[in-house]
Amino acid sequence: MLQPYEVLKASIRTIPDYPEPGINFRDFSTLISDPDLFHDAVYGLAEPYMGLINKVVSIEARGLVFGPPIALVTHAGVVMARKPGKQPPPTISRSYSLEYGTSELNVSPLEVGEGDRIVVVDDLIATGGTAEAAARLAKDAGAYVVGVCALIDLPELGGSTKLREQGLAVHTLIQFMESEI
Repeated sequence: MLQPYEVLKASIRTIPDYPEPGINFRDFSTLISDPDLFHDAVYGLAEPYMGLINKVVSIEARGLVFGPPIALVTHAGVVMARKPGKQPPPTISRSYSLEYGTSELNVSPLEVGEGDRIVVVDDLIATGGTAEAAARLAKDAGAYVVGVCALIDLPELGGSTKLREQGLAVHTLIQFMESEI
């Protein structure tokens, strides 16, 4: 039987002012170090996509923790959305804004393309920029984006709302408000 999501949430540590002042870092390492909690998180994230996808686009770095097990559960392949210089050519890329800067993601058009039905997987949705970039990369390669999922949502930062406004279905298990430290 799956644990209530409140149990999963209680296992996540909050580290104030990390990696920069004003940021509350949500550390899920305590959740994934417990096999029962990790199992429940993976199955809770995978459930809406059973039988609907054939690829998981997993975002570097912390999305790579959840993407491969979700792919195994849903019987899908894994496509890694990586930072610049981490993937051999050919790649397609997208720049995006973060809560505290900008970055870029790359995927291989050899791994995702026409006819693929994908879900984008990350650990956390803050401003939505990373997930949006990964979804656009998949669409640029010709794939259909079924949705975006993440363990944690920070709704006050507006990322999930922004993604939904762009027509992307969003599935998260845990919400943290900024006041929750």
